[in-house]
Amino acid sequence: MTFAIRARLEKVWGIQFGLNAKSIALAMAPAFWGFTLAQFIGGPLVDVIGMKRFVRIAFLLHLVGIVLTIFSHNFWMLFSGTLFIGVGNGSVEAGCNPLVATIFPEAKTKMLNRFHVWFPGGIVIGSVVAYLVMDTLKLNWMILVGTLIVPLGIYGALMGGQSFPKTERVEMGVSYKDMWKAIVRPLFLIMLFCMLLSAATELTTGQRISSLLEGTGTAPILVLAFINGIMAIGRGFAGPIIQRLNTTGMLFFSAIVSTFGLLLMSYLNGAVPSFLAAAVFAVGICFFWPTMLGFVSENIPESGALGLSIFGGAGMLSTSIFLPLSGWLTDSGATGHEILRYTAVLPAALIVIFAIVFTALRRKKPRAA
Repeated sequence: MTFAIRARLEKVWGIQFGLNAKSIALAMAPAFWGFTLAQFIGGPLVDVIGMKRFVRIAFLLHLVGIVLTIFSHNFWMLFSGTLFIGVGNGSVEAGCNPLVATIFPEAKTKMLNRFHVWFPGGIVIGSVVAYLVMDTLKLNWMILVGTLIVPLGIYGALMGGQSFPKTERVEMGVSYKDMWKAIVRPLFLIMLFCMLLSAATELTTGQRISSLLEGTGTAPILVLAFINGIMAIGRGFAGPIIQRLNTTGMLFFSAIVSTFGLLLMSYLNGAVPSFLAAAVFAVGICFFWPTMLGFVSENIPESGALGLSIFGGAGMLSTSIFLPLSGWLTDSGATGHEILRYTAVLPAALIVIFAIVFTALRRKKPRAA
């Protein structure tokens, strides 16, 4: 929900605080590198202090971040509120990604996709709420941010009193030393680079949707809801697709379709064509994030919670880099369509890398006797 609400308020905050596109992008960037900070700190500590504590920490951070954002009246308050929310989001993932992998060791990618239904699902809810509050009821933007208290209260109540298991790495008996060795393996590092590109493809585009689709004859916030609605449905039914394509094949498919989708979005105007192009893009980016996490958990399980946290953190870090770059391109006179074409280079590179990884892994599999 925070992702959708920031996307809707990008231009509102720009006018309210007298900030240009680059400054607004810098104020929103902590949502991503703050997430990274929590992941990189939390990854090595999850096994020590437990997954449950990270969820409790996340609750407090979210609460502080929401309050700071509601009462923001300048760049630095907005920046601080976004930072607290970003670190809170990272703490949720630091605790819950390894939780899912631990609970479902035989269906990691499938269940990580289901868990991550609620990233796009939350964006759909946030987009609709934003449209109702800002565009239909014409209420103050602070009321829109205040709606975040509702999901915060719900997840706080749901997680209270629950018991959490030990992480999968601990259950497997993999030593702390072997966990650190696993994260410097060539396959881990190659796929980590891929995470940078895949996350930027998905999140930078979504976070700047209001600016990128301005003047196309459609309501960008509704396009964002549409994209994430498709993503939520796709992740919910990822199991059969994983069985057909396997994890690497799924990533290869995603890279091809997301490249095509971005190019379509960069050339089409009007409500119907824009929504059709957005649908293609949504199918492309749908499985990227959770399937990348599933890949590292399946192929390098020794990396444990640390590996999952590094991947998640790197994904958000890349967005905090590409987001200001995208804002700078806007201030430099690049149109939304041009920026979408530049972004298409990222998944296009992934097509090549995933093809190589897919081929290498198939060669390593032992042949039947």
